[in-house]
This record gives sequence, structure tokens and C-alpha cells, in this order.
Amino acid sequence: MGDANAFRNAAANGQVGIDPDAAHTVLNKIRTGKDAVEALLNGSGALAQPPKLGNNPVGNAMAAKFVQRADGGGDSYSAALQNLLGQYQAAEEGIVQAMARYHEMDQSAADPFRKA
Repeated sequence: MGDANAFRNAAANGQVGIDPDAAHTVLNKIRTGKDAVEALLNGSGALAQPPKLGNNPVGNAMAAKFVQRADGGGDSYSAALQNLLGQYQAAEEGIVQAMARYHEMDQSAADPFRKA
């Protein structure tokens, strides 16, 4: 998640500017991806239901492992989706901030030529 956060921080600090007209397509794709991940997260609870593998030691152990992999911590499906959603959010925030900085940076770059 470091790259998306680094981009967002660079945009927030005025190190990155993006032409808003050029960025709208990317921003729309990011928002579409974010919406898709949110929909998957909303439905991921259904995956955390123990499968019916039989009431025996092997079936019980496999069912418990299935639930843990779907909705447990660390490297579970739900955790991976949360991580991806965080990356989409950081990228979206970075793009929005960079769009806002674009005109400010453009004006600053042009100032020396106007004062001549």
C-alpha cells in the first residue's frame, strides 16, 4: 500500500499536479474498481460460513480453516479486499489532490515569465 500512499502524500504536499481533464478517465476507473471491491466486501460474509463437510475431525478442521481463510485476519480474503480498497482510496485521494494542485503549480511555473 506504500505506493498509493506515497502518491497521495506527494499530491498533498504539492509535489504532483495532474491536468484535471486528463485525469477524469483514470479517476472514473479508480472509482469503478473501488465500487467493485466494496461490493465484494459486502458479500464476503457469505464466504465465512462453514461448509458442510461432515461431522468428523477432518471435516470440522477443514470447515474451520475455510472460515478463517475467508474472513480471518492477516492473509484472508476479507483482509486482501480491505487492503485493495485502501489502495483504491489512497489513489483516488491522490488524484483528486493532484488535480487541485495542477492549476496552482501551472500558475507558479508561469509567474517568472509574467514578471519580466
